[in-house]
Amino acid sequence: MLKRATFILTFVVSLAILAGSALAAPPVKIGGLFAVTGPASFLGEPERNTAQMVVSEINASGGIKGRKLELIVYDTQGDATKAVQAANRLIKDDKVSAIIGPSTTGDTMAVIPVAEKAQIPLISCAAGSKITDPVKKWVFKTAQNDGLAVAKIYENLKRKKIAKVAILTVSDGFGSSGREQLKAQAAAHGMQIVSDDTYGPKDTDMTAQLTKIRGSGAQAVICWGTNPGPAVIARNAKQLGLKLPLYMSHGVSSKKFIELAGDASEGIVLPSGRVIVADLLPNSDRQKKSLIAFVKDYQKHYNAEGDHFGGHAWDALMLLKGAIERGSDNPAAIRNQLERTRNFAGIGGVFTYSPNDHAGLAKDAFVLVEIRKRDFALVK
Repeated sequence: MLKRATFILTFVVSLAILAGSALAAPPVKIGGLFAVTGPASFLGEPERNTAQMVVSEINASGGIKGRKLELIVYDTQGDATKAVQAANRLIKDDKVSAIIGPSTTGDTMAVIPVAEKAQIPLISCAAGSKITDPVKKWVFKTAQNDGLAVAKIYENLKRKKIAKVAILTVSDGFGSSGREQLKAQAAAHGMQIVSDDTYGPKDTDMTAQLTKIRGSGAQAVICWGTNPGPAVIARNAKQLGLKLPLYMSHGVSSKKFIELAGDASEGIVLPSGRVIVADLLPNSDRQKKSLIAFVKDYQKHYNAEGDHFGGHAWDALMLLKGAIERGSDNPAAIRNQLERTRNFAGIGGVFTYSPNDHAGLAKDAFVLVEIRKRDFALVK
């Protein structure tokens, strides 16, 4: 009897120890590289906020396979050098299993060699097509490719029987990638680029470029950049009385652009993810449920509307969650499971990754929106 009691006690103690070990399982460390401050903070701040919100909610519901997530965020300030330093710190010191970000194409391109060498999955929140084209083994992205955005704009111009366009692109990674796509796709869509000019990320007046465009014979203007430059261009165009249709890139797909451009934003058309017009979508839209939930969740946490950019971080975290659930928190397992993701309806679109496609989205990830009365409306 004593031996049996001793056995039972030992068994119970062993279970308690095992349970305690399970409860004490270390968290899964996820790195975040976001431009929380600096010129690109309109991207990085909602991305950081969203990442923190999603991690908190995952942890509150029990974590992933009983393990909590630990999010370690560094502010890149939109500076490629700082992004590389932070990436090295996340990998070497913090021992993260994966990295989300950076916020910008330039920062991402700088960080890619670091992630590839360390064999750590990187899910960028930036839009440049060259981030995943050609495919890099350890690099994925959630922001819609700028090549898809260009096609959306050109198709709309073609429907309006507009063939001569002026392009005005910012001289940074995002602008350069957009400019490449605008030029590469022009002929296929029957477009003639009659003016091709650039502006600097810190320029505060683009009157000279717009005056040149006015005499170019262009029928429409396509501006490719992120705030604040495009808002300056919108205001300059209005001041000059330029009557040409003005198109922007998805780089300004948030209410922040409308705030910066004011009345000059009226009538501007741009491609965007569906989140900024979620309430206008038909109930049959596969993303609508996730979009509405995200917008309300962000509003509850931060008293602001969830936007296109925060959505990139939401998608990245949820894609990581799915990969870890299907595999493990080992970086190689995460990478392999990300590549096997199929038909994930997120904020930016419906993602299907493959060995040949680490961008995961098709052209239908974008809708065209027009700014009317300081709000976004769907272009039919």
